[in-house]
Formats: sequence, C-alpha cells, structure tokens
Amino acid sequence: MSRLRPLSHPDYLPALDRRYLIERPGMLLGPDQPPPRILLLYGSLRERSFSRFAVEEAARLLRLFGAETRIFDPSDLPLPDQVAGDDHPAVQELRALSIWSEGQVWCSPERHGAITGIMKTQIDHLPLEMQGVRPTQGRTLAVMQVSGGSQSFNAVNTLRLLGRWMRMLTIPNQSSVAMAYKEFDETGRMRPSPYYDRIVDVMEELVRMTILTRPHVPQLVDRYSERKAAGVGVDPAGARAKAALADRD
Repeated sequence: MSRLRPLSHPDYLPALDRRYLIERPGMLLGPDQPPPRILLLYGSLRERSFSRFAVEEAARLLRLFGAETRIFDPSDLPLPDQVAGDDHPAVQELRALSIWSEGQVWCSPERHGAITGIMKTQIDHLPLEMQGVRPTQGRTLAVMQVSGGSQSFNAVNTLRLLGRWMRMLTIPNQSSVAMAYKEFDETGRMRPSPYYDRIVDVMEELVRMTILTRPHVPQLVDRYSERKAAGVGVDPAGARAKAALADRD
C-alpha cells in the first residue's frame, strides 16, 4: 500500500498568469537535472482539507518548475511511541520519503494558535539520525499555513522553529492563506489572488534554493561535533588543498 497521494490535473493551472512565469527558475544557479526531489506534507485529514489543497497547488507549480514531487498521505500514521520500535509501514514510508527528498514543503492549518497534531506527528516521526542517515539535515524547506480566520503567522513560525531544530535550510519566503474557505473552489482548486501569487513566489524560491545548495550540502552539514562523535579525523593537508582549489575557481 502506497501512501503517496495522487495529484489530480497536475498540468492544469488556471490561476497562473504565464506571461510572468519563469519555467526554470533555478537554471542560472546550477544544473536543474536531475529534477529536484521535493516531499510535501500537509496537516489535516478533513475531506476538504485546505492545507492539502494548498500543498497540491504547490506540487503542481513545482512540477512546472522542473521538480519531482511526492505528497505523503498521513491518514493511517500512528502517534509517536504508539507502535513499539516505530515498526509501522506508514512511519517507514514517511522516513524513506524524507531520505529521498532534497527539499520539503510543510503546510499546516492553524488550530488554537499553533500547528495541528497530525502535522507535528509527521515531523516527530522524522529522527535527526537513523542508522547513520539523517532524514532531514541539509534539506531545503518551505513553510506554509492556512487559516479559517484573519491572517496569522503562528503556524509558519512554529514550522520555522521545527525546521531549524531538524537542521533544515528553511527559505526566507513563506505563505499564509487567510480565510482559506474563500480561496478554494468546490473542486479544491485555488482561485486567482495575491495568496496564490505568494505560493508561486515560495515555490520559485524553494526550487532556486534547492538547486543553489545542492552541490554544497555535504559541506554545509559537516559538523565538528558529529566528526568528533564518529571519530572521523580531518587531514589538514587535504583541507588546505581543497581550500586552495576553491580559491582558484
């Protein structure tokens, strides 16, 4: 059983004005092949889940921008520590998807001034380290939220805090959709609006930052404390040679 949510009408973007579109926003920052791999998480199990609708709009844009996307369906994800040893196929699939990804999008409704339990559960199932692999460290991250009332930034602020804790490279831009029930039609598609335009901005920036940092991730996440814990020494001569080559370039 796959927990990847299918994306309906992936190439249909009625709210997008293509006159102002750059289809490969990261192409001048580095090679965009292979396609950047982006995992998208949403935070509501409602049939009309506006966080899922927003994530689906983001996925369509990312595909247009040249990325490969996967949306995780958390509907059967257990609570942390509910299953002994986290031995549950949904947990295993979520972790595998996080390892697969180069970047991620997190979108939560704001509920009682914070992110939802299902959003936090997904993040809590992603360990900082797992058998020598770090499922989140060094990945880029875009954060978004939807609200039932006036515009707020409580959820995106919490997601930023969590992204920093998970050692991710959270991009500067973000999206907060107020009164989300007004912004999506009966089919779950987002209407043209400044809120939609902001999601376009955020996905452009996520692709750019993912391509920009892609060749440098090993160096960006190289930590003294982790080298020390693993007993991995540094060859000073080798480090100087690398620095000299970088200066020459």
